[in-house]
This record gives sequence, C-alpha cells and structure tokens, in this order.
Amino acid sequence: MSETVKLPAKREFDFAAYVCGAAFSADGETAAFALGSGLVKLVTIADNSTREVEAHGGAVLSFAPHPDGVSFVSGGDDGRLMRIGVDGSVAEIGKAQGRWIDALATHKSGGIACGVGKEIWYWAPGVTEPKKLGPHPSTITALDFSPDGSRVAAAHYGGASIWQVRNPASAPRKMEWKGSHVAIKYAPNSKFLATTTQDNAIHVWRLANGQDMQMAGYRTKVKTLAWTSDARFLLSDAADCFVCWDFSGKGPEGQPPVEYGFGDGAGMTGIVAHPDSGFVCGGFENGALRLGDMDSRRDLELRAPADTQKPIRAMAWSPDGWRIAAGAEDGYAVVFDLKNKS
Repeated sequence: MSETVKLPAKREFDFAAYVCGAAFSADGETAAFALGSGLVKLVTIADNSTREVEAHGGAVLSFAPHPDGVSFVSGGDDGRLMRIGVDGSVAEIGKAQGRWIDALATHKSGGIACGVGKEIWYWAPGVTEPKKLGPHPSTITALDFSPDGSRVAAAHYGGASIWQVRNPASAPRKMEWKGSHVAIKYAPNSKFLATTTQDNAIHVWRLANGQDMQMAGYRTKVKTLAWTSDARFLLSDAADCFVCWDFSGKGPEGQPPVEYGFGDGAGMTGIVAHPDSGFVCGGFENGALRLGDMDSRRDLELRAPADTQKPIRAMAWSPDGWRIAAGAEDGYAVVFDLKNKS
C-alpha cells in the first residue's frame, strides 16, 4: 500500500532455535511455537508471559492445535506424538520407535492423524489406540482432514489416498498423478483436493468426478498451500508474490493466476489463509511478512526484510482471525494483534 498506515500491535520473541511450527488455542489467548530444539514455547497473550515445555528428545517435526482447544499436538524425530497443554502439561499420545513423525493433521471434531512410514495412524475421539491405515506406495509426506472430518487424505508418491475414518477397513479412494507429492490441502467446500509436487507444480482433483488439473511454472518446489475461506482461491508459496488460482466457474486450468504483492524478489516460504475472510498472510525467505487482501488485491508489509533476517518457516491465524503468529529459522517469533494498532 502506498499510503501511510498504522501497523498492528505486535509481541516479539527470540527463542534461539528454528521455529518449525505455530498454532493458537481455540480461544486465541495462547500462542504456541514449536522449535527445532524439541521445545515448545507457550505465549500467554494477556500478560505476554512465556512458558517453556520440553516436548521431544530431538527436533519437533510437525505441530497442530489439539481438537480439545486447550492443548497442542507435536510430532518429533524421536518417534513420539505428544499432547502439550496450555498449562504446560505434557502427555504422550503414541510412539513409533525408530520413526520420524513429520506428517500430522487434527480436526476439531476430535480426530488426530499422523504419518508413520507408509501408514496413517488415526486416533478417533476418546480412543487411546490408533487405527492403522495403509500401507501406501511410499512414506507419507502430508495429511489433511476433509472439512467435516469424515475423511483423511494422505500425500505420497504417485498421488494421494483418501480414507473414510468412520470405516477405516474400507479401501481408500486413490487420486493418481505421477511423481512425488509434498503437501496436501482440502478446499473448504470439499469440492477439491490439492497437492504440491517435486516438479515445482500444484495438482488439483475435482472430487465430484475425479477430473484433475496441473498448475506449473513455479521457480522452486511448492511446500505450502492455502484456500481462502470461500474456496474461491488457492494460494501457494514458492513465488515472489501472492499467486492466487481462481476456482470459481470452470476453474483455473488454462488461465493465468491472479498475482499481487510484489516485493523485492524474495521467494515466499509459507502461506496461511484467514479462517473467515479473504485475508492471507505470506512469509518470505528474507524474513518479511505480508498481509494480503483478496478483495482489493492490496497488501501490507507487517515485517520488513533485512539482510540479517532468516526465512519465515511457521505461521498460523487464531481461530477468530484477529491474531497472526509467525516464526523464523533464527528463532525470531512474533504475534500480531490486528485489533490494536502500534
């Protein structure tokens, strides 16, 4: 934006370790940051205090809010899946000896799923032992629940597999496309399933009929995806601006994407979408953070780049959409309060 604007108030922290995950409690009053050191840092918004939790014996590899709303789930390279409460309590959900847990998904209805090698381990609400779904053609790289929580989709070599969690013994629906698939994301209206591939591209299936489409041309591998809350636009990282594929009408295949928010050429390293509106937030390899507005196609620089700043690697919106948490490779972390101006 060219005019002078007041920036949202922010709380900044130096956690001195790679920030690899971020999440909020259901009420938005606790922000949690997962670190490469195996720690989880809990920030209480009311008094700006922090609490340190030893979650894993090695790096935290995956992180998500727990369905109970008052805790978080972390997966580590020690093979443990942990529950971390906002009060600092720690409990083991499951353990896969000798495995990394770097694919994780949770759903507000109560489901928890993680990737263990070629299998999905799925915990139904109130169940202590997981159902094991698979094997898949390769190690699972990413997981996502359908918007209603009835299905869980896994990305792997050769495409994606969709499982009905209420009937895990049934065969999965297979969405096939050659190559390795890295990330996966359901559209909020359940009409589309999107993955990213090692070929610097995005692949999308229309779930009603299995029709698929490919969007290519990215300069690097696409690692994160985000759908706007109305499911009209699919956004991704791996470009130097907000790249937005329009899924209204007949969809984006054969059409150029909407692009805006060009900065200084730095590549985007992550993207998250507002839970209820058309706002999106992108993190960049130079440490910058930009807030985009899909309605006006305008953007606001929340954090400026600098030579000393490291790439942003974790971002999250609070469930009410009024706060943003982000963290970088060098341990920098920030919580923005969009209701208040600095």
